[in-house]
Amino acid sequence: MATRGSRSEKVKRIFQQFDANCDGGLNREEMADLVVAVNPRVKFSDAQISAILDEVFRTYGEFIDGEKGLTYDGLLRTYDDGAGDVDRDFDALGLELNSDDNKGKSAASSSSIADERVLEPHKKQRTAAWAASPNHGIVFDETWKVVDDLEILIKRLKAKQVKDGKMKGDNFDAYSDPGWSRELGPSAELSEKRVVWEESGHDYALFVKELGVLRTKVDGARSREEAFDGHMAIGRVLYEHQLFKEALVSFKRACELQPVDVRPHFRAGNCLYVLGRHGEAKEEFTLALEAAENGGNQWAFLLPQIHVNLGIALEGEGMVMSACEHYREAAILCPTHFRALKLLGSALFGVGEYRAAVKALEEAIFMKADYADAHCDLASALHAMGEGEKAIPVFQKAIDLKPGHVDALYNLGGLYMDMGRFQRASEMYTRVLAVCPNHWRAQLNKAVSLLGAGEAEEAKKALKEALKMTNRVELHDAISHLKQLQKKKVKANGSANGEGAFSIVEPSKFKTVSEKTALRQELANALSIRAFQRITRLRGCDVDLLKKEMNDNDVPVSYSGGGVPEKSIRKPNLEVILRRLLQFLKPETFQGAVKAINEGILSVLDENGSGRVDLGMFFAVLAPICGGSPDKRKRVAYDALLWRPVNEGIAQIKKADALKYIKLLRAIYIPSQGVSEMLEVHGEADFSLVSLSEFLVMFDDPDWGFGIMSSLVKLETGDRTRHGRYACSVCRYPIIGSRFKEMKSHFSLCNQCYSEGKVPSTFKQEEYRFKEYGTESEAMKDKCLCFNLQSKGSSNNDS
Repeated sequence: MATRGSRSEKVKRIFQQFDANCDGGLNREEMADLVVAVNPRVKFSDAQISAILDEVFRTYGEFIDGEKGLTYDGLLRTYDDGAGDVDRDFDALGLELNSDDNKGKSAASSSSIADERVLEPHKKQRTAAWAASPNHGIVFDETWKVVDDLEILIKRLKAKQVKDGKMKGDNFDAYSDPGWSRELGPSAELSEKRVVWEESGHDYALFVKELGVLRTKVDGARSREEAFDGHMAIGRVLYEHQLFKEALVSFKRACELQPVDVRPHFRAGNCLYVLGRHGEAKEEFTLALEAAENGGNQWAFLLPQIHVNLGIALEGEGMVMSACEHYREAAILCPTHFRALKLLGSALFGVGEYRAAVKALEEAIFMKADYADAHCDLASALHAMGEGEKAIPVFQKAIDLKPGHVDALYNLGGLYMDMGRFQRASEMYTRVLAVCPNHWRAQLNKAVSLLGAGEAEEAKKALKEALKMTNRVELHDAISHLKQLQKKKVKANGSANGEGAFSIVEPSKFKTVSEKTALRQELANALSIRAFQRITRLRGCDVDLLKKEMNDNDVPVSYSGGGVPEKSIRKPNLEVILRRLLQFLKPETFQGAVKAINEGILSVLDENGSGRVDLGMFFAVLAPICGGSPDKRKRVAYDALLWRPVNEGIAQIKKADALKYIKLLRAIYIPSQGVSEMLEVHGEADFSLVSLSEFLVMFDDPDWGFGIMSSLVKLETGDRTRHGRYACSVCRYPIIGSRFKEMKSHFSLCNQCYSEGKVPSTFKQEEYRFKEYGTESEAMKDKCLCFNLQSKGSSNNDS
């Protein structure tokens, strides 16, 4: 990675290249030439060029030297602020650095800091560029002495830990770059190779003790400003050497000295994020944002960076919708901020807004063609939209740019799996494991792809390797599945994933032998709702919490396009409520829940794409799939409708409101039947009132209501039940949940195969009669009953 010295030299060469009249400044014409030259793939209009120049000359007004224009320091600042990529621009212009052989060498080896400082006097060029940069560099001479002493302490610690073999480095190159702005300047200031310091030894304790002496010295400075300068400098040196915990202490002290200054809050947020303390990082970035917005134009150039880092901290907590707001704001404030656009695209992909994600990612790639992470996420978005063939070359481009790109390799493997190209998928997962040998998901998917390719023995070996990495129950089920396949050799016309040969029977031929046995289509719908409930984890949210949110939240009334009053809320604010409801989820799991809710529920409730949702209707829609008894869920749904402004002041809900709700429920959870019914929602004019008991009758109607809820509750209570040695006669997997036994041929089906109408091809019948067993004890009772009946029949015959 280029040092700061070479970085500033590159900026100087770029400046000299475009300072045509050699007056020490870049006027508007010269700046326009620079903008066009470093963006050869972008076709700017005159209006766009003018707007960019207006923004640059306004934001960096302190660096404008009259008619001469932007000074060298001003151009350097634009790069420090992330408005451009120095290395990319330098290479695009085909420039070269002049050789510089005048670099000083360190020759200090004394045990005394003072002695070492004599041998190596402090020099600004020896430290990072931030130290000399205006506004956020070193101001006081005494601070330079402190920085020198600290550099010597760190050098000693490093030499000691390297000698003892304690320092470790983690390779983060393989994964997608988080893209966050680690400093007020470019992210390149922090090495891509993460250094891990050993903090438990005597040498580190001694370092912390000596660092404490330096901090005490800074606290005794002649003025508050000088103490602030010293603690900021200590923090930045420690941060550059990736001593994040100690850097945080210094930045926190600086925050105490100047609470309304943007810089210490911003850098404290960066430290906290690296340390994995995302909630605290969010708070610090929020303070930095408030300080920057209240500081007028002084900190305007920092706003895009603060928005980006705040967005990333929010993502760390799982708040992707909220993060989108900040990435979008950063892209508006700085239209050339390709990182902000990439992060926006990735976040939009994360909440299921695929088309918007593709647009943002394509813009990021347009600005930075070699952005491997943006190519990877663009390909993933295309895959999600069903455009697999388009996605393959985009994934391949990401891998060409970064051959060990784990995300691109893993996701391309998933795409090949979806396309049925199992051998190619296996190759991708093998490449993932070459980079990350402990990637258990890649190992598991490799086993599945090998099974799909017909290599059962290799699949078994891969599964055993995955089992060494994790003890998840899915792996045990998969191994049992393979054992079943070995016992029953699958016929040639069986499917590639191990299913035996089967036929799909039309619904009219599926009969049930008792009312307790679920109908095939009803079970299919219930399984779909249960799958959604699992992804969103909403069953873990007690329905009483919805009631609490309604009681505690004072949502202002707004008016929809049709003039109907409603308590509407923006999606990012709704995400905050969901975080409270699902606070037991880890951030990554919560992201998946929000994505499913956005795609499945919010897309229906926000049919006009306004970004706002009727909160009362949202709570009513959630209630049936939350935790709690069925009666309580229905009661809370009724209360949520009653909470809406259209029903305010009355003890019952309007029938039109109840009908709209039922139809929305069906459109969301049973889309195969409910979407057409939604067309009838508009134009309802029945304003009669509906009591709770009448509402329950409407709700439980099996044909026009949400009577399927009883089947959902049965799945909730029994979908972890196992049936001993019984495996599904079609998919061969151990049966979990209900077992459906065909009463004539005596084969058994799992929930999924029964709902899909699959039967083994060896059993050809005019009709199939099934009985559902929730547990094996039910089946045993049935057997005993049959045995008793047979015994009685035999006794009667004997007499």
